[in-house]
Amino acid sequence: MPPYADAIASFWKGRLASGPRASARPSLSHLLGNASVPFDINRTKAQAEQLSRAIRGDGRHILLVPGLMASEHRMEPLRAILNAAGYQAHGWDMGRNFGPRADTLEKIDARVDAIRRTSGKPVTLVGWSLGGLYAREYAKFARSKVGGVVTMGTPFSGDPRANHAWRLYQLVSGFPVDTPPFPCTREEKPPVPTVALWSPRDGVILPECARGRAGERDRAIEVDCTHMGFAAAPEGILAVGKALEMMAA
Repeated sequence: MPPYADAIASFWKGRLASGPRASARPSLSHLLGNASVPFDINRTKAQAEQLSRAIRGDGRHILLVPGLMASEHRMEPLRAILNAAGYQAHGWDMGRNFGPRADTLEKIDARVDAIRRTSGKPVTLVGWSLGGLYAREYAKFARSKVGGVVTMGTPFSGDPRANHAWRLYQLVSGFPVDTPPFPCTREEKPPVPTVALWSPRDGVILPECARGRAGERDRAIEVDCTHMGFAAAPEGILAVGKALEMMAA
């Protein structure tokens, strides 16, 4: 047997470990509904001017954190409309999100510091799916630098396997879904204002895991979109605007 065979076997064993079966997951029909994302993007492009007028930006700096396997480009429809509405929305400058690393929070901290050099004010984080977990944990890591956290379809509550993404997460990140490479207390509310966006049509994350329970977030907003539509569909983008307004109130 080649000397590297054990290393290869161990590499894949950790990534393909099944773990305990979740008691519930989103329906297959809702999962297939995510195929509508190209239509969501086209609707957003067609309605971009109306959407930006419907959101009342106040100049706050916003850091957008993409979900698993997504890049900053995936957040561009949301970023463009938030900027047109009067916010100052920024990409995270870390490329594609291949899952957490030991230095993920430190890298987000460096990005937040770069944004704060222009204003000195706290930055509000808006995270989609896995990106919302990063945002929540970063707010605990650097409380004084964060003005609030908005999560979009983020599984911060309940069973971490109650979704259709955890196997992919383990495959690309190399870490068990319940043992990330940095300290993580998913269900503990960050010490900043938090709004959780969730959808009953979410076919990737079980809706109750993204909605959370009392004490795990400050507010929750139901959104009529697919999981992929949170950062692309008009309904998802308007919900982000509503969440940001709630934090300013």
